[in-house]
Amino acid sequence: MASLFKDPNKLSAYRDRRFPGTQEEYEAALQASTTVYIGNMSFYTTEEQAYELFSRAGEIKKIIMGLDKNSKTPCGFCFVLYYSREDAEDAVKYISGTMLDDRPIRVDFDWGFEEGRQWGRGRSGGQVRDEYRTDYDPDIL
Repeated sequence: MASLFKDPNKLSAYRDRRFPGTQEEYEAALQASTTVYIGNMSFYTTEEQAYELFSRAGEIKKIIMGLDKNSKTPCGFCFVLYYSREDAEDAVKYISGTMLDDRPIRVDFDWGFEEGRQWGRGRSGGQVRDEYRTDYDPDIL
């Protein structure tokens, strides 16, 4: 039987190489985290728009917008910190794939926000994947 929603018990295949521990510690952190990573956002999406959408899954503690490390402008991702694990699971389960500013956003569990992770990691200051993009995307500056 097909499922309409993402299984919150399945962890993303993505592995943050900057995580300071082992694979087992990383997976344990993902299982307990109340933080979600949102990707594929428009550079024009505001924190208020993200709050409006993600507050439907539960009470939000904080939103951290991803910024280009050089220009300090939004670069297509953010972190949403919830007060409870259940709210984070609801966000992953129900909001991933939702259209926000005409873009299907990706919502995944994150191991937890630490200062410095809000900056883009690409050579140009933004996201790494944007440096390999071959098609024109009008939502990217």
